[in-house]
Amino acid sequence: MLRMTNRAFVSLHVECCYLRNDINYFTRKAKLIQNPKSKIQNHSLALSGLIMGLTTLLGVWAFLYPFFVPPSPSDEVGSHAGDAPLIFLLVMGLCLTAIVADLETRSIDSKTVALLGVMVATNALLRPLQGPGGFSVFLVLPILCGYVFGGLFGFLLGALSVLVSALLIPGGVGPWLPFQMLAVGWAGLLSAALPQGVMSSLWRGKAEKWLLAGWGAVVGLLFGVVMNLWFWPFLALGTGASEDQVWQPGAGLIDAVQRYATFYFATSFAWDIWKSASNLLVILFLGPPVLRLLRRYKQRFFFSYTRPHLPQPLSVAAAVSSAPTPRRPGAHQVE
Repeated sequence: MLRMTNRAFVSLHVECCYLRNDINYFTRKAKLIQNPKSKIQNHSLALSGLIMGLTTLLGVWAFLYPFFVPPSPSDEVGSHAGDAPLIFLLVMGLCLTAIVADLETRSIDSKTVALLGVMVATNALLRPLQGPGGFSVFLVLPILCGYVFGGLFGFLLGALSVLVSALLIPGGVGPWLPFQMLAVGWAGLLSAALPQGVMSSLWRGKAEKWLLAGWGAVVGLLFGVVMNLWFWPFLALGTGASEDQVWQPGAGLIDAVQRYATFYFATSFAWDIWKSASNLLVILFLGPPVLRLLRRYKQRFFFSYTRPHLPQPLSVAAAVSSAPTPRRPGAHQVE
């Protein structure tokens, strides 16, 4: 009787093992068919990187091509008057392509787009709020959002907030608009390259705000250095600049850098110092609560579900060996 019960137990256990193997097999197949998330993420990252690469190449070409195709000297207002609309259309087309492509590949969803819209509107309203000497907080949100959500989000936030704010302030639309979009977008894009894991762990997380504030100060200066390039090749001697501040066609790289450095420190360096100081102070005092808010949103809405691994079933030999050995009634166990 006991021997028959033991055999029945082993047979039942073996059947359960076969059934569990079948369930695991079909579960893995269904998971690969319905949710190929790893492949989607790889494709979306590659596509986003390609779009950002094309946008960056477009921006570098837009800023630097006057040095290779010498323009006729004019004043600042005439700079890029002919090609600015084309550059604007290309930048906007690439931004929209990035959003649509990420929606198609499910890299972002409606919550991300809604957050992007809120951040763009908020940053656009912050642009007119400027203090003395160029004190501005317009670059703070692209820096922090690019640091938390990635380069694509930071670039789109910077570029689109410039566009929206240009429609709100008087004289915001002009040939300088696409270059401002690129420069502010690059501030958010470059912020994503910061080692977030290392910075948030240094000195128990207390060093993060200081490092981000220092980065904001650097970005404030770099923004001014880059933005002056959109009109500097078009300056002539009759526009108020001295001879050593004007670019000469055919000049070498070292001579051009010296002339530009002279022009920069004589004109916009004092304004950029205030912009750099404003980024440093705002990130130092308001950066930690804003970072907590952004990370709370990311943790709440940007998550992925990983199916837990089921325990492997026992083999037939292991099931037989693990089965209890029957004993005769009345037999004493020897210890």
